[in-house]
Amino acid sequence: MPSLVGQRSAGSVDMSTSTRSPLQVTWSVWKALFLREALTRLLSGRAQWFWLLLEPAFHVIYMTFIFSVIRVRHIGGIDTAIWLMIGMLAFFMFRRTLAQTSNAINSNKSLFTYRQVRPVDTVIVRAGLEGTLMFFVTIILLLCLALLGKNIYPTDILKVSGAFFGLWAFGLGTGLMMSVASELIPEIGKTLNLITMPLLWISGVMFPLSSIPQPYRDWLLWNPIVHGVEYARLGFASYYHTLNGLSESYLFKAALVSIFLGLLLHRRFTMKLMTQ
Repeated sequence: MPSLVGQRSAGSVDMSTSTRSPLQVTWSVWKALFLREALTRLLSGRAQWFWLLLEPAFHVIYMTFIFSVIRVRHIGGIDTAIWLMIGMLAFFMFRRTLAQTSNAINSNKSLFTYRQVRPVDTVIVRAGLEGTLMFFVTIILLLCLALLGKNIYPTDILKVSGAFFGLWAFGLGTGLMMSVASELIPEIGKTLNLITMPLLWISGVMFPLSSIPQPYRDWLLWNPIVHGVEYARLGFASYYHTLNGLSESYLFKAALVSIFLGLLLHRRFTMKLMTQ
């Protein structure tokens, strides 16, 4: 009997030590999903990295050519190419995060047979992957500008990082909400690109918002993306002539509210998202 009790005690100790906490399980799920998403995203085609770089680069080259034709060398005191590149990369940090997270649930439904995987995990992991990819895309494209003789060194790296992070967080929050909405109402997912396309024009990415007359200019300040894009440019050049009324805290408040609402929707409809 003593030996049997001892064996049972030892067995119970082994079981307790092998049990993982919910946080450890979640972290393991995120790591596995991140690796799976990275391999799928980068190795699903022969030129995936090329297309990641091509989209923002094409927009910058196209708009730089147009500004060169009309002989606009500087915008707000910044070189036109730098102004366009920073604005485009900041905007794509938001848009790509939103685009990838909004269809994360539909692309990973087969994984929900594992009880450790929840729909919200796929959305968060995709957002993390997209933020990582955009970080490297930003570095590579800025280095390309440096090879062309442009000054790519920001005067306030913390302000630039904060602006990019705020846009990424806002993309995550919006993606959390859209991922649920597009599953409950499929028509929303189909029109997402049409909804986001005007943002490129009303976020101050392609042309300076200072050229827009009042009161329409103040109306555009309700768009949180404007604040992120302009703060990113201001971080690169402290002498940049930006708009009055910018608020970095407004961008972060919008991001926090969207993340809260997105998580609330996921908590409310988790079972429906996993079973439909």
